[in-house]
Amino acid sequence: MRKIYILFFLVSMVSFAQTADEAQLRKIYDVSLTNGKAYDWLNHLSNQIGGRLSGSMQAQQAVDYTKAQLDLLGLDRVWLQPVMVPKWVRGTPEFAYFESTPGTSTNVPICALGGSVATKPGGLKANLIEVQGVEELASLGREKIEGKIVFFNRPFDQKLISTFDAYAGCVDQRYIGAAEASKYGAVGIIVRSMSSRLDDLPHTGAMSYGEIPVKDRIPAAAISTKGANLLSTTLKLNADIKFYFKQNCVQLEDVKSYNVIGEITGSKYPNEIMVVGGHLDSWDLGDGSHDDGAGCVQSMDVLRLLKETGYKPLRTIRVVLFMNEENGLRGGNEYAKVATTKKENHVFALESDAGGFTPRGFSFDCSDANFEMIKGWEDLFEPYLIHMFVRGESGADIDPLKNSEILLAGLRPDLQRYFDHHHAANDTFEHVNKRELQMGAATMASLVYLVDKYGVIPSKKIKG
Repeated sequence: MRKIYILFFLVSMVSFAQTADEAQLRKIYDVSLTNGKAYDWLNHLSNQIGGRLSGSMQAQQAVDYTKAQLDLLGLDRVWLQPVMVPKWVRGTPEFAYFESTPGTSTNVPICALGGSVATKPGGLKANLIEVQGVEELASLGREKIEGKIVFFNRPFDQKLISTFDAYAGCVDQRYIGAAEASKYGAVGIIVRSMSSRLDDLPHTGAMSYGEIPVKDRIPAAAISTKGANLLSTTLKLNADIKFYFKQNCVQLEDVKSYNVIGEITGSKYPNEIMVVGGHLDSWDLGDGSHDDGAGCVQSMDVLRLLKETGYKPLRTIRVVLFMNEENGLRGGNEYAKVATTKKENHVFALESDAGGFTPRGFSFDCSDANFEMIKGWEDLFEPYLIHMFVRGESGADIDPLKNSEILLAGLRPDLQRYFDHHHAANDTFEHVNKRELQMGAATMASLVYLVDKYGVIPSKKIKG
């Protein structure tokens, strides 16, 4: 009989904890959906400031605005963390066409890749050679590539359910395409935009020349998916067409910028730090609403939601708006460097950098024991139609914090539309749904609450 009483007591305690957590999550979602601030903050970032390329005036305006908003939340501390960032300027709009016969040309939409050098003032015209990926260059060799523009045209694999997997299967041609093509004497590259959507919007993004001297670097641009299809079809009919493009971008000296940081000091374990964040910079073609204005305002609202619902964190919860994720990751690296220097104990970090779409769950980079603990919380999220708790990558800005102890997580919204807007001119405020955005903020706040309440299982305990 005594065993039955003990079992009844334990079941009752678990049930009480579950009920208390259900009530807290319900409060978080209620406040977010009826009185969320993320959408209003994003409206200002997107429509009053716009694209926030690292080193730009708009990036500094975003720093000033978000710090001021965090100051208004009544946090225990708000500050700016200096970081030197690259300053790349696009210049006047790019222009391109292909010429099938002398005097007969067809314009196509392009944009310079971030970090690319400019063409000569008069532009660049040359024959094209189409390839499906970087690995194809070696088989063609210098004889077939020298003096030509390489056209990288590998599309997204439509069979892949995860659009991030499809992106990963193509992005090398954007990032290292110019460096690799120049080894074989190419004079420039054109890259199919990283998107499965068929439209006239070229998608920019970071690229690298590696250790190639500036004088030997070749210009690199993205072409829209419709433009890529048209160019490929035309090449099959006439392999002798010439491609012309002109761009005026320039890489300037590094400039000072800032990570924006605010925190609520933990009431019981102030030296255990939990981070939630996104990156404040964006590309310059749109206004960076999905990538990653959404992640920034959601992260800001996490702290506000916890305060509004009356929850007093046990651990220090810190929002970090990282600068320069897009073309350097300087903000994330600097934050981790300072944390190491100060010997700060980071136990958890969560990043939102996959757009402001409907939240589906999280991916976790952590120990088996911590993942099993978190999997036990799935039922708490089920009423909100959030079921995906998987192992995987967390976020680029928080990855430098990784060690054997920390629990890293990434918010995973619905991914099917993200690359329709990623790094393109249509990454704008009107494409963000208010309810979806605020559902994401509530989902992040709920996970932060649970990790704070129950803690992270240390590796020593796992081993012992």
